Amino acid sequence: MCDKDLSEAAKTKFAELDSFIAGLDLDLADPRRRGRLIQVLHRAQHIFGYLPRIVQQHVAKKMSIPESAVSGVVSFYNYFTTKPKGKYVIDVCLGTACYVKGSEGVLRELERVLGVKADTDPTADGLFSVNALRCVGACGLAPVMVVNGKVYGKMTPAKAVEVVNEIKAQEGK
Repeated sequence: MCDKDLSEAAKTKFAELDSFIAGLDLDLADPRRRGRLIQVLHRAQHIFGYLPRIVQQHVAKKMSIPESAVSGVVSFYNYFTTKPKGKYVIDVCLGTACYVKGSEGVLRELERVLGVKADTDPTADGLFSVNALRCVGACGLAPVMVVNGKVYGKMTPAKAVEVVNEIKAQEGK
């Protein structure tokens, strides 16, 4: 894709990523530069919100690494995503302790209220994404829901909807 095809916002994001990569002072002849790939991908995902193919290609070119190697890392690690996420990412634990205490009901109610299925696209307004996870390591608080890293314990379907409504109120929606 040509630079002229990019929006001004995209150009700004690519410039920010380029600045970050330049700050690493990578020696493109040194095979150890690959050791910085995860760090660069973390920053790229922070900047763009996700890692579409064009961003992966850009990273590969800037780091002089094959696109297949970049794609392999992106697809291997659960942290990385190739699809946009909502501003608020809601993770619902479906691990054994949470499941036994009703987390599936929490997940189903969130899907119903937000109008999206877990692990798919964000809501139409881009505000929420819902994910089903296997364990977040907070079994004593089961069932657990995590919103952008903040843990909510002892959840019920009604409490989950309250959290969503609070976020919507903060956002003026």
